[in-house]
Amino acid sequence: MKGFQLKIEGNWAHFKKPETNNNPLTHDFITKTAFIGLLGAVLGKDRDEMKELFPVLSDDILYGVQLLNSVKKESWGFTLRKAVNLFEKAPKNMEFLKHPKYLVSIALKNQRSEKVFDSFLTAVKNSEAQFTPVLGLHNCPANLYYFSEGEFSDLQNGRFTAKCFISKNHRVVDISLTKHFRVGLDKIPTYQNNDFWNLPEKYKEVIYPAAGNEIIVEGEYYLYKSKNKEEEYWWLT
Repeated sequence: MKGFQLKIEGNWAHFKKPETNNNPLTHDFITKTAFIGLLGAVLGKDRDEMKELFPVLSDDILYGVQLLNSVKKESWGFTLRKAVNLFEKAPKNMEFLKHPKYLVSIALKNQRSEKVFDSFLTAVKNSEAQFTPVLGLHNCPANLYYFSEGEFSDLQNGRFTAKCFISKNHRVVDISLTKHFRVGLDKIPTYQNNDFWNLPEKYKEVIYPAAGNEIIVEGEYYLYKSKNKEEEYWWLT
């Protein structure tokens, strides 16, 4: 599969957990649905176009994330006003990620989205964006940097070293006993339909090593070979 990697970073991010409406909490890293929204912003897709693109790209593109900075969360208080009545207001706390930074790998699973995939790759390589890409909210702008281009293998099975998130179905073989680091857990949306709804049955439970660490696991993986002949193991969803 055709693939490439990009780095994504910003000062703040918020990828809302839908079950936390009153005082929204955030996922630990950029979700697939948030990434597709960011892709659409880079390509200048409006809301009507994204309505059709979300389910298509959810199926046609695989993605994986490696954390490059530690997960740091802060809660901030806001006074929110209703757009239809500015005198109606209420206090609300929201949780934000501070200084998020990721290495994201994407692979083209289905050829019907090749044009969108290639356009996004070209835009990232040329540092171009039609709309401001954001990290979940419009007051959280994102910086994107091209990292590498290459090919992903077909899905394989075996033992590998993971720096990226993996599924809960992977069997952890080794976490170094001589080094202490955090292993995070999250449940992330991977599919949004044409009504901007994240389908509950498409959520995936994942685990990930803290930034700068790796774990040895057994299970499904894709082997990524960059044009510079470098190889990495990734699990993509």
